[in-house]
Amino acid sequence: MIRGMHGMFYSSAAAELRSFLKDKLALPSSDVGDGWLIFDAPEADLGVHPIEDGGPASGTAEISFYCDDIEQTVAELKSRGVEFTQAVADHGYGLVTYFKVPGGFKVQLYQPRYQK
Repeated sequence: MIRGMHGMFYSSAAAELRSFLKDKLALPSSDVGDGWLIFDAPEADLGVHPIEDGGPASGTAEISFYCDDIEQTVAELKSRGVEFTQAVADHGYGLVTYFKVPGGFKVQLYQPRYQK
């Protein structure tokens, strides 16, 4: 029986991204050797989205983080030095923004409108 899900980021700045996740996002982690950190996610869900013109290609996987109060979470993360790329916007399924991470890409943060 499946009991969890393991997500991965591929980054050109892997050590810096691990530090960012540990220090800026304050995710708990285990060092499995040589500074290789595996992060504990508090909970997870999985969505399957249709492809759309101009959107990601079929087979693309993305990781996003969600929270209960996006304004409070954004303020807390900004106080730790996290840089956001856009203001919070309503995307229907939730309130959404993105922040920069080491390696030259961005990650979504949202406050869902659906119940878990």
